Amino acid sequence: MCGINGIFKFSGQNYPKTIMRGMNQVIERRGPDAEGLYVDEYIQLGHRRLSIIDPKEHSNQPLISNDGRYVLVFNGEIYNYKALRSKLSNYVFKTDADTEVVLAAFIEYGERCVDHFNGMFAFAIWDKEEHKLFMARDRMGIKPLYYVLTDDQVIFSSSIKAILSTGLLDRKLSDRGLVDYLRYQSVHAPYTIIEGVFMLMPGQRFTVGEAHPPQFDYYWKLTDQTVDSGRSVSEIQKGVREKLKASVAQRMMADVPFGAFLSGGIDSSIIVGLMAAEMDRKVDTFSVVFGEKELSEGTYSRMIAERFQTNHHEIELDPKAFLEMIPDALNQLDHPSGDGLNTYVVSRKTSEAGVKMALSGLGGDELFGGYSVFQQIPSLQEKKWLSSFAVNFRKTMGSAYHSFKGTIPSSKMKGIMAAPNFDLEYVYPFYRQVLMDDQIEKMLKDKALPENAVMNQVHEMVGFNKPGWGLHPLSRISVAEMSTYMQNVLLRDTDQMSMASSLEVRVPFLDHTFVSYVLGIRDAIKTPTPPKQLLINSFKNLIPSEIYERPKMGFVLPYASWMKNELRGFCEEGLNELKKNGYFRGAELDALWKSFLNNNKRVTWSRIWPLVILGDWMKKNGIS
Repeated sequence: MCGINGIFKFSGQNYPKTIMRGMNQVIERRGPDAEGLYVDEYIQLGHRRLSIIDPKEHSNQPLISNDGRYVLVFNGEIYNYKALRSKLSNYVFKTDADTEVVLAAFIEYGERCVDHFNGMFAFAIWDKEEHKLFMARDRMGIKPLYYVLTDDQVIFSSSIKAILSTGLLDRKLSDRGLVDYLRYQSVHAPYTIIEGVFMLMPGQRFTVGEAHPPQFDYYWKLTDQTVDSGRSVSEIQKGVREKLKASVAQRMMADVPFGAFLSGGIDSSIIVGLMAAEMDRKVDTFSVVFGEKELSEGTYSRMIAERFQTNHHEIELDPKAFLEMIPDALNQLDHPSGDGLNTYVVSRKTSEAGVKMALSGLGGDELFGGYSVFQQIPSLQEKKWLSSFAVNFRKTMGSAYHSFKGTIPSSKMKGIMAAPNFDLEYVYPFYRQVLMDDQIEKMLKDKALPENAVMNQVHEMVGFNKPGWGLHPLSRISVAEMSTYMQNVLLRDTDQMSMASSLEVRVPFLDHTFVSYVLGIRDAIKTPTPPKQLLINSFKNLIPSEIYERPKMGFVLPYASWMKNELRGFCEEGLNELKKNGYFRGAELDALWKSFLNNNKRVTWSRIWPLVILGDWMKKNGIS
């Protein structure tokens, strides 16, 4: 796991090396083990290395091919690199690293090399002979790759802050990105919070050169899956077990100490159980626990640790310790996010224990229907009598219901009732929305809000007659979850907060072959009642019933109390920063804050905290 940087000026560059060194310095925590730099008359490439596989110096980057033609900077892991290496007999390898396999595969297969990779990655390859740059990102969007493309150059990096450090673009807030952030506490790729900075999409590759105009294309999409209709329940459960077991085994390859996050939930418990069966030593497991029993999952994580005889590490967290971590976490925040601090805590403590890589259960909820949305949307769509009413009548019904309730759920139902119909692309966006559009319109001076990014993305992927329309209904919801919330909130936060602690996180549930298999399973077998029943039934002999029969908790912290007490000053500073720029109406921000302090049911802490983080992030990064 690493961080990559680059500046390619099409007509030739003469930027000082200090620019690239500055980019490398920004991403130092992504790769504290080694730094590398390559410069020629067209391009500068930078790299920071976190050594996981073949940690010897000869595997440092940028890596130059044997003939000197190609230069690679690579971030991630290729889990099938040994099998792939055996097929690349035309290349003479000098290292035992997966990085060189990426380079050799590109020489052998060209841009189709990505078809052969199973892993998480973002990389760039410079062709010195043709003056051409090739970049690609993994299928599931686990590793980030940001870029700026102008008429005469492309700047790219694992980090937005590294791009900003070059001084080659204005530090200006994106109007579109701002509204997206207010709606969803994140910005959905390909856009970011900064005007002119974009993100390569999952499963996308990009080529540009001196004589080659910019070209983007997809080599893989979530929706390109084969739908199963004939296998038996037992066959499918066996497939789930075998494919997830293989995914876990692949992700345990490392030449450094590694472990696993263990929350005591279904997903992480299964991952730990599969790891224990594969390893000839005890698994190192890490859990965050609290003194307050109502917040802590410690009982369940200890149960799993005892069952699989792991070397268990409990990170006992009290408010004081957590609050002390917040400043460093926010200083390392590459892209503003209303979430992510939880991941920072467990990543930091895991890294401090001497572990450089950890497996996570992220992705299980999205694949197997672990969220309430997998029950709520089908239930709503079954109420066909509602859609028989005219839209104006439904609007009136929704408004009356919200006026009576005055809650966050009622505000979302108000929006759903006003939708043209109850198809997925119209109703799903409301379930993940943080601030509703009427709140945002009051808050911003410019009330002309752009189209909803989630609605557009879900429509393009699984809307009527779109590529994913042929998937089963629950799989369409999975695609909506994975392509929006998971990729743009969960995975982005996991990457930036784990890398802030120099820790690599691997996610077995997101092996693309496993994802394809599960998305193809029909609803009659995957129906989430109770949630994740297929996953539970597939691994009933592995984990105890106490784990899957208990209520879902999640990682809960007493933010509301802290924001009214210990963090009140910090919150007000962040909001005041927003009041200083030309976007926000200060009086509305004050009213929102006052409503939160007065326990207004529609203004919970999770509606305020993203605003605070945005203000703090803009101040720290000089964003106008």
